[in-house]
Formats: sequence, structure tokens, C-alpha cells
Amino acid sequence: MTPGQRDTILDARQVERTLQRMASEILKFAAAKNTELILVGIQRRGVELAERLARLIESKAGKPVPRGAIDITLYRDDLEVIGPRPIVGETHVPHELNGRWVVIVDDVLYTGRTVRAAMEELSNFGRPGRIGLCVLIDRGGRELPIQADIVGKAVEARPGDRVDVFVKEVDGKDGVELARGAEK
Repeated sequence: MTPGQRDTILDARQVERTLQRMASEILKFAAAKNTELILVGIQRRGVELAERLARLIESKAGKPVPRGAIDITLYRDDLEVIGPRPIVGETHVPHELNGRWVVIVDDVLYTGRTVRAAMEELSNFGRPGRIGLCVLIDRGGRELPIQADIVGKAVEARPGDRVDVFVKEVDGKDGVELARGAEK
């Protein structure tokens, strides 16, 4: 693959199958732990993925799955880099988190810094019994000791590569692409 080249990692059909598998894994884990589950998506695309996973889990389990959304902008450790007026999205957590299994859902796991910020923000809403992490893509390259409990697909991406996740609710299509040498 040459710089600037884009390769499809998952097409729309593969995204759907991957989410179905991930929903089954979340259900199995929640049943084994016998704990109440809450899915919390990280703004932007993690929210849409959490919504889809919740619907899939509800169809399999036959009961509602609470879900929420968090925006980690103000919890970033590089806030000064994004400018004096960051755009902050919606944060809502539907239930008290104390004692529950909270699954953070995100599109791509890279350095671990977004997940660290998400855990910090969640601490404002209570003390979960456990926090899990579910990501569609794990691209490696960790800077913090964070790993996902449930991974849709692991991808070998080099520094300077970018993994783009598309969801139809935001982008008009589903898919995942790897762009070599295109990191922002």
C-alpha cells in the first residue's frame, strides 16, 4: 500500500455482521457477570455504534438496554491543541452507574487517551461495578495501558496511517477504510 492509498477494511455488510457478533459477546459477558448493563457511546461515531449494539442486544435478550453518550472534549489531555473554543457535544447518562456494568463504545482504539478521558468523565456519574470497552476497530499504537474487552476487528496500522469509520447515521454509509500516510 502506498501513501495516500485507501483500502476497505470492512464494507457495510461486514460492519453489520461484526456488530452482531459484538452484541452477542456483550450479552454473554453480561450474563456471566450477572450485572445490569449500560452502553455509553463516545461522541461522535461511538454513540451511533452503541445505539446499534443496544438494539441488537435488545432483540436477542428481549429487554431494554439503557444507553447514553459522552463527549470527552473537556477531559482531553491536549485541550490546548484544539483551540480556545472547542465544540462540545451532548453528554447524557440515563441511569445511576453505581454497581452497574458500563460498556464504553467507540469506533477506533488507538493511543488509549480517548478512553482514559471517557473513564474520567464517567466518574462524575457514579462508581460503576465494572467498566468495559467495546471498539469496532483496534488499530494498535497504545500510549496508555488500555485494551478493549470486545473488538470488532484488529488492524495493523502504522504511525501516520488513519482509520476512517463511516456510519450511515452520520456519513450516509457504513464501512471502515485504512488510509496510508494520511493521519491528521
